[in-house]
Amino acid sequence: MSKKLYVGNLGYGVTNETLTEKFAEFGNVDSAKVIVDRDTNRSKGFAFVEMSTVAEAQSAIKGLNGTEFDGRQMNVSEAKPQAPRENNSRGGFGGGRNRY
Repeated sequence: MSKKLYVGNLGYGVTNETLTEKFAEFGNVDSAKVIVDRDTNRSKGFAFVEMSTVAEAQSAIKGLNGTEFDGRQMNVSEAKPQAPRENNSRGGFGGGRNRY
């Protein structure tokens, strides 16, 4: 099992710091990152947390999954590996338009 956790259904008031404090109850938190929208800088309602050990990660899943935090019921699970992105962009300006 990975030490990286996916945390979903977060309230929009949750910050990296409050998330770190919540998960620290179950062990050492290496990082906690609430994902925010680039344009609005508002939380997208999910985050990723890295725990120091697999045992701490398991403990956090068991202890926090389905519990209420900031007015919402959190979903905590093992994070899946990120799928590779396809880069269909040709780069530069114009987006690959043909010019005659």
